[in-house]
Amino acid sequence: MKTQSRRSGFTLVEVLVAVTIIGVLSTIVFVAVARARVRSRDAKRKAELAQIGRFLAGSCYQPNSGSGDYDLADLFDELKVRYPQITNFISQAPQDPKTGSNEQTNYHYLVSSEDQKCALYANLENAAEPVILSQLATPTAGGGTGVLQAGAVGWNGTNLYFQFSN
Repeated sequence: MKTQSRRSGFTLVEVLVAVTIIGVLSTIVFVAVARARVRSRDAKRKAELAQIGRFLAGSCYQPNSGSGDYDLADLFDELKVRYPQITNFISQAPQDPKTGSNEQTNYHYLVSSEDQKCALYANLENAAEPVILSQLATPTAGGGTGVLQAGAVGWNGTNLYFQFSN
């Protein structure tokens, strides 16, 4: 009587094929999640700039140091002194979700004293973001609200900026 032995387990080729398929699928998922994460951070930037922009750009807040380009961290203590009610809404200055810190938020406030124009802006990550303010090459006080394409790459790796302006 002849006995047949059955092997249990997988061959090396089967294991390598399975590992390759898992690797390809995980790469696809990782790329999709990374793009979604970039778009999510850009959406957060736009929402935060619009929220605080309504407050700052409503009357074009004039810092004690006069006109110029300020990181929001540099203005926040001054804002809390001048408008103590601001702490009812936010306890600290909002900051860029990728590159911001308490010392440097990477959200900038640009103000011009002579014509009461101002803008709050941040560098975006998504290089595919549609440009709305095509007439601007840099963030500009009084230039409108939307995405602009600048000549230089910013701190988040693109030359696209979102600005909220009067």
